[in-house]
Amino acid sequence: MALKRMTKADHPHSLGAFKPIGHVVVAMPDDDSAAAAVRALLQQGFERDDVLEYSAAEENDEMDRMLQHTSDFAGFGYEVSLMRKYKALAADGASWLIVFAPDDEQAGRVAATVRGHGALLAEKYHRLVIEDLL
Repeated sequence: MALKRMTKADHPHSLGAFKPIGHVVVAMPDDDSAAAAVRALLQQGFERDDVLEYSAAEENDEMDRMLQHTSDFAGFGYEVSLMRKYKALAADGASWLIVFAPDDEQAGRVAATVRGHGALLAEKYHRLVIEDLL
């Protein structure tokens, strides 16, 4: 099954937990560092549609909404723990990037690029696991 690029209107989930398979979720310290990271990713060959940007307020609202509708079965999983971590970082003002990077080479380029711009975390979502890239 081919992986689908996420959009702001389509948030992939499993049992109510956020699960953007084939994407790297990145927390940046602020909007300026996020904007610099986006410019660098575009220079690395990523397409504009490959990179979604979220302000701290957008991410906080989205995680809050998703956490309210998460299945009890998902509540024990790592995905929910990460959602809570994302919400806490957003509450502290972190900006967010979600980058479509379905293969390991692309995910490695994302990690290297955002690391150079002060990323707080980078998580690659696979079908069965979530990989910490930083």
